[in-house]
Amino acid sequence: MPFTYEYPRPALTVDCVVFGFDGDGLMVLLIRRGLEPFMGSWALPGGFVDMEENLDEAARRELLEETHLKEVFLEQLFTFGNPGRDPRGRVVSVAYYALVRPDQNPATGDSDAAEAAWHPVNHLPPLAFDHADILRMGLERLRGKIRYQPIGFELLPKHFTLTQLQELYEAILGRGIDKRNFRKKLLAYDFLVPTDEFTTGAHRPARLHRFDRRRYDSLVRKGFHFEL
Repeated sequence: MPFTYEYPRPALTVDCVVFGFDGDGLMVLLIRRGLEPFMGSWALPGGFVDMEENLDEAARRELLEETHLKEVFLEQLFTFGNPGRDPRGRVVSVAYYALVRPDQNPATGDSDAAEAAWHPVNHLPPLAFDHADILRMGLERLRGKIRYQPIGFELLPKHFTLTQLQELYEAILGRGIDKRNFRKKLLAYDFLVPTDEFTTGAHRPARLHRFDRRRYDSLVRKGFHFEL
């Protein structure tokens, strides 16, 4: 190496808060650690960053290795670096959050994850390291961002009812929403497109809608601001 320095070098990791919506409530994907420290404890998917990869690549690689998830919505969340957060030494973690559909992404543990499972965010087991703090910040970010960006559609089927959409927002925000005002505001946006399909079953048929990403992006380029 042509240049060196005498300062200590912390290790660098990535951790991923993976959210999903099963129709009843907001879920988070956890892995059961197969290695020490905290072997047998539940934790967020993640691991050490390799020397030749950037942070996004490391986060996607760890998700693929530990849970088999790929091609998911992934966004950087925050950096956690309190001394003592990892008993192995000085470790700084860059956290991400991801949005997926549990029905299309069954929980599958692999690599150093002995097990993977979806858990309701309101009924979580004790988590390893400072992962409870990371998850808490991920939930706060999701609750804030869903108000000004339509990221919630990442958690829904391609075609969905307005009731499903409202139930998703209520699950994320943790409170009820006025049905009439919610639908009126959403239907005023051009990017929510009604289809010719309806639900079937014992209840009254409900029209299915879809999110038009191209139309939304076109509106944004013209200065449109999404807000709920």
